[in-house]
Amino acid sequence: MMLAAMTGTALPGGYILSDDPAALQPEAIHAYLTRSYWSPGIGIALVEKAMAGSHCVGVYLDGKSGRAQVAFARVITDHATFAHLADVYVLEAHQGKGLASAMLRYFDGHPDLQRLRRWNLNTLDAHTLYERHGWMRVNETIMQRHDPDASREVA
Repeated sequence: MMLAAMTGTALPGGYILSDDPAALQPEAIHAYLTRSYWSPGIGIALVEKAMAGSHCVGVYLDGKSGRAQVAFARVITDHATFAHLADVYVLEAHQGKGLASAMLRYFDGHPDLQRLRRWNLNTLDAHTLYERHGWMRVNETIMQRHDPDASREVA
């Protein structure tokens, strides 16, 4: 299924949010993920395979050496009832500027990701961020957004 694209949305501070697959920087994404607590040492080939099977969004900042990817998130979904949010990160130097929230709002408002009954994610350290966006804790590491009526046919 081809998802509707929303490329090049300007964010405060000169950041740009884009879901253009051509804009993604696999080397930058891999550099972060390989040092993350959830995928230490992951290979770039596996990162690229995961990206290819997901709906991805990145945040970029133009600098002296070109456009740098400073944030990333991806959703794995059946496009009908379920989605899993994964690999959400913002580089340390860019945290606290609303970039993670911008990516969450992007997925929340995306026309191809509406009427899903359940969204899941795993986190050890970002519960407060997700709770601000309507996610509920299931246990210490799993969070979800659940709407049992989201897929119900409307008369």
